[in-house]
Amino acid sequence: MALRVLCGLSSVWESPLMTNNVGKSAAAARKLKRWVNLYPPYLGAAVRVTHISDDFRRVEVEMPLRFYNRNYVGTHFGGSLYSMCDPFYMLMLINILGPDYIVWDKAATVRFKKPGKGVMTATFDLTEEKIAEIRAAAAVQPKVEPLFQVLVKDEEGNVVAEIDKLLYIKKKPTTS
Repeated sequence: MALRVLCGLSSVWESPLMTNNVGKSAAAARKLKRWVNLYPPYLGAAVRVTHISDDFRRVEVEMPLRFYNRNYVGTHFGGSLYSMCDPFYMLMLINILGPDYIVWDKAATVRFKKPGKGVMTATFDLTEEKIAEIRAAAAVQPKVEPLFQVLVKDEEGNVVAEIDKLLYIKKKPTTS
């Protein structure tokens, strides 16, 4: 509630995350991008969503090095590197699968490869095959826990961190 009042985003707060976006994907993708870019923790870390595809199958995020997101030795704070990758597979699948599914982040593992300086980027992709696999598994299993990996890269394309995200997905029971 505080976020809604603070930012005046009541429709943005609820619509991209809580509704079925089938048939209105382009507008929903723009609304989600705006919502995430105005989310106070992301503003505070200088995380910015640069692209969400109309079908939610691709998200691109960047984070420049600023005085307020650097650590003691002058490189990107590790928590900010993880934060820039935290919710996106969950948000993508909520919008792709629709209201008949429960989607949650369950766990994450971060492996830092080298210090990050400059602009960090991360790209999240979901293939049609992976989505079909999740739907098929959720139709016959009580829960599905797919694992995704995202690479955080610097401006030269060097991998700064590898992040594994484990999600929890369950098909909601049908009510008759």
